[in-house]
Amino acid sequence: MDLRLLAGPASAAGPESLASHIGRLGGRPTGGAARDAIPALEAGGLLGRGGAGFPVGRKWGSVAGQTGGPPAILVNGAEGEPLSSKDRTLLRLRPHLVLDGALIAADAVGADRIALYVGSAHREARMALRDALTERRDIGVPIRIVNAPDAYVAGEESAAVHFVNDGDARPTTTPPRPYERGIGGHPTLVQNVESLAVAALIARRGPGWYRETGRASTPGTALVTVTGASDDGVHEIEIGMPIAELADLVGAGVRADDQQAVLLGGYFGGWVKAERAWRLPLDPVALRDAGTAFGCGVVAFLGTGMCGVRTTSRIVGWMAGQSAAQCGPCVFGLRAIADATSRIADGRPERDDLGRLERWSEQIAGRGACRHPDGAVGQLLSSLQVFSDEWRLHQRHRQCSHGRGGGVDADGRRVA
Repeated sequence: MDLRLLAGPASAAGPESLASHIGRLGGRPTGGAARDAIPALEAGGLLGRGGAGFPVGRKWGSVAGQTGGPPAILVNGAEGEPLSSKDRTLLRLRPHLVLDGALIAADAVGADRIALYVGSAHREARMALRDALTERRDIGVPIRIVNAPDAYVAGEESAAVHFVNDGDARPTTTPPRPYERGIGGHPTLVQNVESLAVAALIARRGPGWYRETGRASTPGTALVTVTGASDDGVHEIEIGMPIAELADLVGAGVRADDQQAVLLGGYFGGWVKAERAWRLPLDPVALRDAGTAFGCGVVAFLGTGMCGVRTTSRIVGWMAGQSAAQCGPCVFGLRAIADATSRIADGRPERDDLGRLERWSEQIAGRGACRHPDGAVGQLLSSLQVFSDEWRLHQRHRQCSHGRGGGVDADGRRVA
C-alpha cells in the first residue's frame, strides 16, 4: 500500500472518488481509533505544514484540553502565498484524504463543527471538496465551505477565525488565541490541509510507519512547490532530500553554476546562495538550524540571468500591498521600505536608500500587530545579504549587472 499523499490516480484523472479512496486506503478510522490519533501524532513527530512547523499532536491536544463548549475545526486551505500551489493541488486531487483528516481531528478533540476555509481563487479545489462531500454519507458533523478572501494575511489562523466569525480577515492582536476561543467563541483547531492529510495516513498506519519514512530526524514526506525549473509545480519529496537532488529531479539546466540563489519558504522565507543551498537538506529542523526556513515548502530557483534586486523589489512591494492596515509598522514602515526598494531597483535611488532599508528593517522587526511585517523584512534582509554586491551596484552606480534587469513577478513568472 503506497501511503504517499499524492499516491493513487494520476493527476490528469482529476479528484479521486470516494470509492477509489476507500479501495486504496480502507475506511476512515473512527471511535477509539480516532481518539487515539493525538498520542499517535505526538509519537510520530508530525510537524505542521502551514509554515510555522508546530507539532501537530501538541496542537490537537491543546484544543482537546480546553473548556468552553465543544471545539470547532477550521481546515486552512487559504494558501495566499503567491509561489505555493501545494494545498490547492492536494484539495483538488485528494479531497477525501483531507476530509478524513478533518473528521479524525473532530473525533479526537470532540469537535461539533468543521469549516473548510479555501482560497476564493482556488475554484477547482472548492469544486472537488463540494463533490467529495456529496459522495459521503458518514460525515456525522456539520461541515461548511467558506471562501477565504484573496489576501495574504487571510491565511493567518486568527485572521481565518475572525473572517468566519465576522467577515473580517484581519489578524486579531490580543488573546485569547483560536485554540482557546475561536469559531463561535469555542476552542478551535486551525490546521493546514496538508497536515490533516498526513494525520489521516498516520491514523491508518501508526506512528512507527511514519517515522520510517523520510531521510532526516524529521520524518515523512512533504509537498513542495518548485519554480524556476523546467518541471515547475508540486512535487512530493522525502523530508531530508538535498536541494541538489531536487534540482536534478525537476529538469535539466538547474545546476548550482547556473543559479544565483534559491528562495526557500516563499515570501515569508528567505534567500540562500546557490552554492550553499545545494548542500542543504529539505528538512524543517535542519533548515531552521541553518538560519533559513522550510516554511510552506516553496523552492524557487533564481538563475544567473535574473536580478535579485528587482525580484526582491517586486516581492516587498507586493507584501506591502497585502498589509492588514492595522498597525504603523505595516501601514507606514512597509510602504516606505517598498518605495525605497523600488527606487533602487529602477535605478533612481535617493541618497542613503540602501542604508535606510537596513535600519528600517531592524526597527520594524517584532513590532507589528501580526507577523506580516516580520516576514517582509526577513525576506528583504536575506536579499540584502545574498545579493549585496548587486544592491550596492544599483545604489551607487544606478546600474544593474543584468542589463535592463531580469526578475520574477509576484506569481513567480519571469519578467524582463
